[in-house]
Amino acid sequence: MGISEKIKILLIRAGKSQKALAEALGMSAESFNNKLRRGSFDTKELEKIAKELNATYHFKAWFTLNDTGEEI
Repeated sequence: MGISEKIKILLIRAGKSQKALAEALGMSAESFNNKLRRGSFDTKELEKIAKELNATYHFKAWFTLNDTGEEI
């Protein structure tokens, strides 16, 4: 599940509209919808989204070596 789908679920559970969230983030509804469609939010935006939707943003990342499949 991508970040856009997760945000949509949070919106439903919080009972907020995309437009209301966009306004709370200080961006236009069109800009927010474009970012949502592309899944192109930066870390600060994701932290703000979490705060507005009464959630906590967690970031997990790792690298996988292509030749061995080892995860780092």
